Amino acid sequence: GLFVWRRRSTGIWQIPCQFVHLCHVANNRLITFQYFNFLKRMYVTQYNKDLSQQAKPKSDSIVSPFHELQQLDQEKNVVPNISPVSSVCQSWSETSSRNELREMTSAAETEDSVTPVGAESKEDRQWKEMKLQLDNLPGILARLSKIKLTALVVSTASAGFAMAPVPFELTCFLLASLGTGLASCAANSINQFFEVPFDSNMNRTKNRPLVRGQISPLLAVCFAASCGIPGIALLTMGVNPLTGSLGAFNIFLYTCCYTPLKRMSIANTWVGAVVGAIPPVMGWTAATGSLDAGALLLGGILYSWQFPHFNALSWGLREDYSRGGYCMMSVTHPGLCRRVALRHCLALIGLSTMAPVLDITTWTFPIISLPINLYISYLGFRFYRDADRSSSRKLFFCSLWHLPMLLLVMFTCKKSALEKEDKGDLLGESQERAMEIRLP
Repeated sequence: GLFVWRRRSTGIWQIPCQFVHLCHVANNRLITFQYFNFLKRMYVTQYNKDLSQQAKPKSDSIVSPFHELQQLDQEKNVVPNISPVSSVCQSWSETSSRNELREMTSAAETEDSVTPVGAESKEDRQWKEMKLQLDNLPGILARLSKIKLTALVVSTASAGFAMAPVPFELTCFLLASLGTGLASCAANSINQFFEVPFDSNMNRTKNRPLVRGQISPLLAVCFAASCGIPGIALLTMGVNPLTGSLGAFNIFLYTCCYTPLKRMSIANTWVGAVVGAIPPVMGWTAATGSLDAGALLLGGILYSWQFPHFNALSWGLREDYSRGGYCMMSVTHPGLCRRVALRHCLALIGLSTMAPVLDITTWTFPIISLPINLYISYLGFRFYRDADRSSSRKLFFCSLWHLPMLLLVMFTCKKSALEKEDKGDLLGESQERAMEIRLP
């Protein structure tokens, strides 16, 4: 009885310990979720391994060794029949082999001679630092200042000076021409300085000095300042302040307004036309010292002439302008480009008719200039109708000789200062006679 009581008492006290041990063992033996995933991955891997082992590559056709031995015996038994070579054939083969050897040696020599040329071409294609030489500096500066465009600007300013109804003064004419040319050089140089990254994308402008690195930007800016400051000072002090202010305003308009507008809006064409219309006005003010109706008429003729000239030029350069990022009428508004060109071709007829009305020329000027104005209007109509490169090219080349021809005819039909003085004297005498008649 004591033994049974002892077992019961010890069993009751050990029940909690046994329960904890049993839970611990059961927890170790249970299959958790992570262990189940591990078993699943192992099964999938083993299954794929079995499948890959089942897929055997296609074996090549096995040939029995007896068959290979039979082929070798047949090849050994076949003895080729070699025919004897005659002496003639032998000599011919020897000569042919010698000729082939000579050709091979000559080809090797030519390859050796060509190799350094190819190396030189590769060296030429590499980037090199271009060094400025003093002999090339005048040509570089001429291209930087757009010498042809500057010559056109000076010629229009000279035409304005010659059309003024005052006696011709050689000193004033030379000072005005020199100052206008220097101001144009400065404006063109600054324009190229600002447009280097855009000119590099265009075929027409990729060979400019700043794009090719023939001249440094600092030297270009110094050249522009050395032209602009003396040019404006010469126009202001040597001619008159009005002409100097017009020159300074034209430089500002070209560099600070027209140049950035070329990448923003098609309004740049109208602003550029104003820039081209100011030089003849400067020539008129240099001679007279005042802004008259004749100066505005000359400016209007140059203003209208630039639209058929530039629109026809830009029509053939649409790919270049779009590649360079310029917003031109020919690229974004082709229909407007052709309409504006035709409109201003017809405006030249009306402006030529206004010259005798404003007492600048005689009435023979609109009659003589009518054929050339009608011809450029006809080409402008063909450009508007056809809208192709051929018509635009014809209009552009016509504009090149139309302007000097029109200004020359205008100069020949100009009213002289003596005629105007005589007319003024006659008007004064008639007014005096009228006053005498009115007096008692």
